[in-house]
Amino acid sequence: MMSQYLTMRRSLPDDVLLLFSLGDFYEMFFEDAQRAAEILNCALTKRHETPMCGFPHHAAEGYIAKLIKAGKRVALGEQTSIPQAGKLVEREITQIISAGTVSDLNLLDDNKHNYIASCYIIKEQYGLACADHTTGEFTLAEFNSLDALKDELNRLSPTELIIADDQVDELSSLAQALPYDAFAYIPDQARHTLLEHFKVQSLIGFGCEEMTAACSAAGATLHYLSYQMRRSCDHLRKISVRNTTEHVLIDTSSQRNLDLVESRSGRKHTLLGALDRTSTPMGARKLRDWILHPLCDLEPLTQRQDLIACFLDQPFLLAKCRDALKGIRDIERTSSRLSQNHGNARDLQALTCSLEKIPELKEDLKAVIHAAPNQLADQLAEKIHTFPELTELMNRALADEPPSTLKDGGMIRDGYLAELDELRNASRDGKKWIASLQESERKRTGIDSLKIKYNNVFGYFLEVTKANAGKVPDDYQRKQTMANAERFITPELKEMEGKILGADERSRQLEFDAFVDLRLQVCEHIDELQETANGLATLDVLLGLSETAQLYQHTRPVLDESFQLKITEGRHPVLEQTLVEEKFVPNCTNIDPKSSQLILLTGPNMAGKSTYIRQVALITLMAQIGAYVPAESAHIGLVDRIFCRVGASDDLALGQSTFMVEMNETSLIINNATEKSLVILDEIGRGTATFDGLSIAWSVAEHLHDDIKARTLFATHYHELTDLARTRPAVANYNVAVREWNDDIIFLRKIVEGTADKSYGIQVARLAGLPSSIIDRAKDILSHLEGNAVKPETNNKTKAKSSPKRTMPKANPAQLDMFD
Repeated sequence: MMSQYLTMRRSLPDDVLLLFSLGDFYEMFFEDAQRAAEILNCALTKRHETPMCGFPHHAAEGYIAKLIKAGKRVALGEQTSIPQAGKLVEREITQIISAGTVSDLNLLDDNKHNYIASCYIIKEQYGLACADHTTGEFTLAEFNSLDALKDELNRLSPTELIIADDQVDELSSLAQALPYDAFAYIPDQARHTLLEHFKVQSLIGFGCEEMTAACSAAGATLHYLSYQMRRSCDHLRKISVRNTTEHVLIDTSSQRNLDLVESRSGRKHTLLGALDRTSTPMGARKLRDWILHPLCDLEPLTQRQDLIACFLDQPFLLAKCRDALKGIRDIERTSSRLSQNHGNARDLQALTCSLEKIPELKEDLKAVIHAAPNQLADQLAEKIHTFPELTELMNRALADEPPSTLKDGGMIRDGYLAELDELRNASRDGKKWIASLQESERKRTGIDSLKIKYNNVFGYFLEVTKANAGKVPDDYQRKQTMANAERFITPELKEMEGKILGADERSRQLEFDAFVDLRLQVCEHIDELQETANGLATLDVLLGLSETAQLYQHTRPVLDESFQLKITEGRHPVLEQTLVEEKFVPNCTNIDPKSSQLILLTGPNMAGKSTYIRQVALITLMAQIGAYVPAESAHIGLVDRIFCRVGASDDLALGQSTFMVEMNETSLIINNATEKSLVILDEIGRGTATFDGLSIAWSVAEHLHDDIKARTLFATHYHELTDLARTRPAVANYNVAVREWNDDIIFLRKIVEGTADKSYGIQVARLAGLPSSIIDRAKDILSHLEGNAVKPETNNKTKAKSSPKRTMPKANPAQLDMFD
């Protein structure tokens, strides 16, 4: 047996742990046992000086989950033959489980794709392929820079990433990338892998014929799944190109700063948490993808808006469709599991329950179309298939409550297979005969405690306690002596045992064969099931967005290709749902290319500057996923990128200071923003000396206005920057209104035109709990500074409004001698 184990172990990579099936247990040996015992916190034992540890089959799911979360890959060495006395059980590695190839639904996040990604570089083109083995989604893309590749990886958040082992140095900055055989990435080899898998002569039909780097990554992904992980990829039926020009690009730091799908405060405080009213896991995953990949194309956005309008005009049908969706489970992942031979009868039953709900849902969707014809609704109705024959077959074949195991029977309903019914009757009759024999033997022998029992070693036997051994008849044959009992058999008992066990074994095999046939019937419909799942996911997202619009009075934004961004009484989509201590105050925004292309926003800390500017970005993003927005009205010219630089944080891992991180993020914006971009900036230049920071902020603002001309919201405490409005025609000054009362400040949360005269930092410090002695001393210092400061010129907006002349901020000598 150990020779068999070692042969299997040598066929695996060093970092894979081999779970070796021994009876009802999985065992690990040698270094695998030592590594696993530490992770699993289980006992490390020895046999003949060989370290070993293990766990029972029935508990394997939890233990494997721990190993996967610890970053390990796990190979299953399963028994493939029936145990027979004196013969070694045959075993083979059936699959290797990793973070990117987990198929057990209990180990997956229902609301998030489980991607395995692969990257490859050819002539400064960065190819990326992503496969979700649990759903059958397979996409590829190409990028012109490593930073763009990293941003996309951050959006997709793959659980496993592989790279060619000869490109480890070039891609060393990709966290936790696993090197894989460079041979699989060779363009000709990768292309051959793709053509063989999809059974085509070229990749033209998929739109990726010329994407050599991406195709190399995609071919290597298939090679890794098939040969390294030993997985079936039959359900990966097509490969889609993710065209980056079709989506609003959001870099990693902007995604984090806007709290799109993740937040330190929890999912509730993200845009995803605010919008997610989906009813199915498929819809939840689709919504996440929409939020991370907003659209730049006006036509599909208009179609989404039109369908939301249809649902809002017909609230009864909106409620009906949502109720029908609630009965539909994860068709996408369930059908994929079944196509990989990993599903069980409960998966078939769950799929059947979902398919039964589709006809009703489709009728409701047709009613929506009848009331108000809609192009997108027509497309979804065509994508969503019904499966009457498959549903009828499953209902006729499957038991009402099938077990989770495949080899113990109980999956198939009585009446489905005549031969199975006969065997079951024979088994039932035999067991009744056993029960009758026990009663007759008790009467014949006078032993009231006599029992007929069964185990896997001896089969059926009669058990008599030691106290009644003298009453045992001569025709009983002793089989085993126990401490307190004797076990016997009789010829007629053994004869009936053969009939019962033969019937049980044959019936279990018949059931398994019937289950496999049912599973194959599902696999024949895998294309239609995947298309149906995609259609249901899209419908689910739009129904959820309709529900959100209905609950929070969201309105339909006007979208066009202009440079306008006008929002009337806009609200923060997350805070309006989560704010408890005070009522959310709406605000207007008007970014106009001629008069207010760059808005300078001043005001005290805590007043709501960051909330307001992020609110504008989130409303714009919502509009470009096709959603209604939290505002009385909105007119949004489509943007190509959203940049958001807020807050202050360092990056200790890369040895970067707070100011360096700030400058890196600012540099990314300056080097990549276009006239169609939306730029959100908060506190540029605050991480360095005052004059340095003010100079940088001033120069960045001028560049955004003069050279890039991007729509910009620029929040700052540098009041000197407001002088830009005197010399730049499209710079407008706004501030957050506050009121002073008995040395306290009251935040009004209202954005008004004009500049703030001060930042109220000392009052905010007092609210934070600084001791009164520090507050009083700060007031004295502030009074001294203000008394000695050089006052800037009066802000006269009518003066030199159209002049491009660059003015410089006024120096403040008081800062140089504040401690004289």
